[in-house]
Amino acid sequence: MSAVPSLQFAPRSLDSPEALAFVEAIQRFYVEVYGDEDDDSTDPDEFTPPHGLFVVGYLDGAPIACGGWRRHDERTVEVKRMWVAPQERRHGVARRLLAELERTAVLAGHRRIVLTTGAPQRAAIAFYTANGYLVSDARFGHYAQFDDAVFFTKQIG
Repeated sequence: MSAVPSLQFAPRSLDSPEALAFVEAIQRFYVEVYGDEDDDSTDPDEFTPPHGLFVVGYLDGAPIACGGWRRHDERTVEVKRMWVAPQERRHGVARRLLAELERTAVLAGHRRIVLTTGAPQRAAIAFYTANGYLVSDARFGHYAQFDDAVFFTKQIG
């Protein structure tokens, strides 16, 4: 796995052109994996400080990744919309993106992260597990009633 030294993260609105392009790519991926788009609403205001944060990762000025967190409760945030462009995968970008989301959540005073993925996304499950996330029985949000939803949690800070 090679390092990506020129990777930079910048806060962006969830309705910025770069973020919208990534969300469209994420939705296409969901159609491939699940047969339909994700219908969990993500209000851009939820990803705006102080309630949350959304970042885009740039490699040599080109947008290649995105992800964000939104407030789940007083000390907890939920990570959503993590995405790395397919050609940039397996180079440590996702790990650096997740570390940035964790870092900024701690700076905002949060101490725990929760997130949801689907059982068909084996690579995502392996990634989160390898980065210290634990499968949780605590189901929440839009996907609480879906049998193939996998919930994770991690203490941070």
